[in-house]
Amino acid sequence: MEYRSKFDSPANDSLFRAILSLETTEECYRFFEDLMTIKELQDISQRWQVARMLDSGKTYNEIAALTKASAATISRVSKCLTYGAEGYTSMLKKLKAEDEKEEASEEKGKA
Repeated sequence: MEYRSKFDSPANDSLFRAILSLETTEECYRFFEDLMTIKELQDISQRWQVARMLDSGKTYNEIAALTKASAATISRVSKCLTYGAEGYTSMLKKLKAEDEKEEASEEKGKA
């Protein structure tokens, strides 16, 4: 079954195409700096940190202390991890796989 977002729109399609065309961290910084306010980017970055910490087994209290995220933000991210569109989950898996490949490559280089 094909996924259909509740946010599906031509405007969002255009935005996502632009994001997908970014090739470097510098391009990301430049694009998002123009696109968002500092607060918006901080909020999104904080949610991503929370998702990563929840995935690694940290408690709400640990996450709040480390990120200054509110209980509401932590809870919302947690609900997305459990009941959401699997966006966080798929990215977490993808990045873990990339990290494992990188670690294996580094180990091979040491041998």
